[in-house]
Amino acid sequence: MYVDGVVRVPGDKSITHRALLLGALAPGVSHVGGALTSLDAKSSARVLRAMGVEISSLAPGRVVTIRGRRRLQAPSHRLHCGNSGTTTRLLLGLLAGHRFRAELTGDASLRRRPMRRVTQLLQAMGARFEELGRGDGLPLAIRGGALRSARLELPVSSAQLKSAVLLAGMVGGVEVAVHEPHGVSRDHTERLLASFGFTVQTDARGWIHFAPTGRLEAFDLQVPGDPSSAAFLAGAAALAEGGAVRLARTGVNPTRIGFLHVLERMGVPLAMDNLETVHGEPLADLLVRAPTTLSATEVTAREIPGLIDEVPILAVVASRARGTTIFRDVGELRVKESDRLALIADNLRAVGVQAQVHGDDLHVDGTETPPRGRVVTAGDHRLAMAFAVLGTVPGARVKVDDMACADVSFPGFPDALRSLRVRGRR
Repeated sequence: MYVDGVVRVPGDKSITHRALLLGALAPGVSHVGGALTSLDAKSSARVLRAMGVEISSLAPGRVVTIRGRRRLQAPSHRLHCGNSGTTTRLLLGLLAGHRFRAELTGDASLRRRPMRRVTQLLQAMGARFEELGRGDGLPLAIRGGALRSARLELPVSSAQLKSAVLLAGMVGGVEVAVHEPHGVSRDHTERLLASFGFTVQTDARGWIHFAPTGRLEAFDLQVPGDPSSAAFLAGAAALAEGGAVRLARTGVNPTRIGFLHVLERMGVPLAMDNLETVHGEPLADLLVRAPTTLSATEVTAREIPGLIDEVPILAVVASRARGTTIFRDVGELRVKESDRLALIADNLRAVGVQAQVHGDDLHVDGTETPPRGRVVTAGDHRLAMAFAVLGTVPGARVKVDDMACADVSFPGFPDALRSLRVRGRR
């Protein structure tokens, strides 16, 4: 199978969430073009509407308008965050500085995801929480109020945890310092806050210092293509027999493109052109060519925070490389939308690939045997897309049990993947 085509992937999920949350607190009318219209993004819009924010419908090709209100109003019912961990954790940061009680819940998958890692940080700043379910997860209630400055060491490197603290500092008008222990996670929140005049600086020891020196105002923002979505189409090119794919107007924030460096090490030819910066975020066209051969590599623990969402597609690419690829310290995958770490290994074995989890490390042996078998996604969008890409290998017979869950982050993914596949040499 050969690949050919130009694709513009859906808007960046991380930036869309943050644009909605910041627009909700920016007086006046903000406009967000290219916003992701996925289920997760709609969850953020839904909970903000429940707190008095006017947000137009999220639909493909439409500019989203947000009428901000400076302060959110107390919701009249429990806020349902769907499947979106980003919605939940970033919203908790905003609510920490509001003087009312709010209850949050989500779907079955989200209710299993750990929340104490964020609530304990916000408690240190003065917010109060009640766990309304069983164990560490949703549903829970938050009562915000006057916050205090804090210096916080994160338990893991996580953009969601870091952003919750920074957003709490913004809403509460207090200084905070935060440190990530295992490398820098995506920095969209820092970039957006800095664009509104807030002080966000990183010192020589890696501490991020925030000071409430800025002010949110209505804005116009064009969301770049999501690099995490682009990774799946880049993976399709990496597994092709020939050809190239151009991924137009894709975000190339340095904290988001670690997967490109891994693909290059494995032998995938890559190029980047038409580079520009919009609202503090760099974007470019990515040209990904089919490689002559794929070679195994080792992905280090310090690389993982910058590519944690791309491990499923990188593991799939590794299954076709010569040698054994090792992903170090990927235990965080156990608390994603599913136990993503176990399911990657289980599903690779189900289609004939040798894959093992050793502690927090994932080992994947490459093979030339066509993958054949049934994949169980547990409703995890990134697993569905990764194994759909593996199904494009010549001779493959891969059955993915739930492709509909791809709509969580990449509406229309099956059509986008089919648009790249060309039979025979051009």
